[in-house]
Amino acid sequence: MTRRVEHFKIHPENANPFTLTVSGREAWALNELIKAGSRGCTPRVNPAPRWSEYIHRLRKRGVPIETIRERHGGEFPGNHGRYVLKARAQLIAVEAA
Repeated sequence: MTRRVEHFKIHPENANPFTLTVSGREAWALNELIKAGSRGCTPRVNPAPRWSEYIHRLRKRGVPIETIRERHGGEFPGNHGRYVLKARAQLIAVEAA
């Protein structure tokens, strides 16, 4: 089975641009953050099993992502994070590995 690998150019606000290669859910999460723009993503709107893990992995690789804490009501009230990409990012290549 081939795996899809995606290459992104990341342009942080106060740092040098860099190229990032990711696959799987990390690539999915980064694409979701890019699509969401300044409104960001939440697990409530963009369901996925481990958003916080994908964000943690991307941050470890240098991608600046802000977490905004929000309260929510409903049957199970509490807090959730809204993740906002704090850099310009673009997909530059896709390949099968």
